[in-house]
Amino acid sequence: MKQAQIGLIGLAVMGANLARNIASKGFDIVVYNRTAEKTQAFIKEYGNEHLSGELQDLATFVASIESPRKIIIMVQAGKPVDAVIEDLLPYLEKDDCIIDCGNSYYRDTIRRETYLAPKGIRFMGCGVSGGEEWALNGPSIMPGGSVADYVKLSPIFSAIAARDFNGSACVTHIGVGASGHFVKMVHNGIEYAVMQIMAEAYDTLRKLYNLSAPEIADIFETYSQGKLGSYLFDISLKVLRKEDEFQDGGSLVDYILDRAGQKGTGKWTAIDALERNVCVPTIAEAVFARNISASKKLRGELAPTFTKVSAKNLPPLSEFIPLLENGLYASILSAYAQGYDLIIQASTTEWWDVNLAEISRIWEGGCIIRAEILSFLHQAFLDAPAGVSHLFAIPEVMNAFQTTISDWHKVTSIIIEHGIAVPTITSSLSYFESITDDKHPANYLQGLRDFFGAHTYERTDREGTFHTQWSE
Repeated sequence: MKQAQIGLIGLAVMGANLARNIASKGFDIVVYNRTAEKTQAFIKEYGNEHLSGELQDLATFVASIESPRKIIIMVQAGKPVDAVIEDLLPYLEKDDCIIDCGNSYYRDTIRRETYLAPKGIRFMGCGVSGGEEWALNGPSIMPGGSVADYVKLSPIFSAIAARDFNGSACVTHIGVGASGHFVKMVHNGIEYAVMQIMAEAYDTLRKLYNLSAPEIADIFETYSQGKLGSYLFDISLKVLRKEDEFQDGGSLVDYILDRAGQKGTGKWTAIDALERNVCVPTIAEAVFARNISASKKLRGELAPTFTKVSAKNLPPLSEFIPLLENGLYASILSAYAQGYDLIIQASTTEWWDVNLAEISRIWEGGCIIRAEILSFLHQAFLDAPAGVSHLFAIPEVMNAFQTTISDWHKVTSIIIEHGIAVPTITSSLSYFESITDDKHPANYLQGLRDFFGAHTYERTDREGTFHTQWSE
């Protein structure tokens, strides 16, 4: 019996589509699922000369893969991943490699790599973005781990990945250790931020100008044809124009309950940033916005008790649309800067040596946040002067903000004046203003801290640490 080149465990939608993708590129893959019936049904429908999986037990599955084995795990993050690893261990041999392509928390990846290394088992944490459709048609792939393991998997990854704007595979070696899962986590944090920024634009247009969902879709369509062109704006058009099957002529989005779910990756990003003392307010506000949306009952109780600001002195819609476009562009660019800064700081402390130009490039295709802005960021990082450590310090990015900052201020002011909650748009702007201001009120805070807690302070005119006896 011919041995497979790679194995895959977990036949939920993402795993099933990834297996089909691998087989469609001519690689021999064997699949396994904890429920044998699911495996059999999958093979009956999709099995072919490259895709097999009629095996009933894990030992036979492992034995059917050529050595050293490459086994992808596509199961739910957390304990299920640990359980699969434990089930596999009795059948693995030295230098076999487990590749976790799920949305695992990167600290779990570090723990698993440390646990398996003394046993001679290789482990890779690999981020995969694009959802079920692009797992089949070409995702963005973010593998971490050793260079040697990446080289072995590179032919498969390169074949199944999406293509960037120049036709190259949307995959690169992110770095050693858990860097792949870390970058995927931050990708999802940026995704949270961008989606919430767009949601706030939608909310503004419907509340200030009483626009219908299809009318907002028309505006978003003009945005998608310019510098805001992206997968998320493309699918927004379909979401906003979808008619409800139960309401004659009504828009489905108007009947969707305004309570957002989340899987945790945005929260992980915000928590990790706090632990590293890195500022990602837009990502954090996007998480908080989902949390507030979950308080549906409380919001319903409070809403009638407070009078909302009525719309007045609004600019004509034709003037507001370009203002909002520039405000969205600058807000999204600010959210990317925050996510990239977190990657920079983690890469430095963890010795990952992540290449942000390459990160931008592999996000150009396949992933959820793929957008025209990533081509701009890719080139900006390539052209960046040596030693630049923040996106805002790159000349091309500086110029982009110079051309949008006035409109960004103006549109944010209009929205806030009329009582619309836009936490991610305002936090993006506040981040920009704060990070580009060399005079912060932290001197005042230090004075207060030294007063009540003798925490000391530094001075602007001399070296050293000082404490003042503030009162007699």
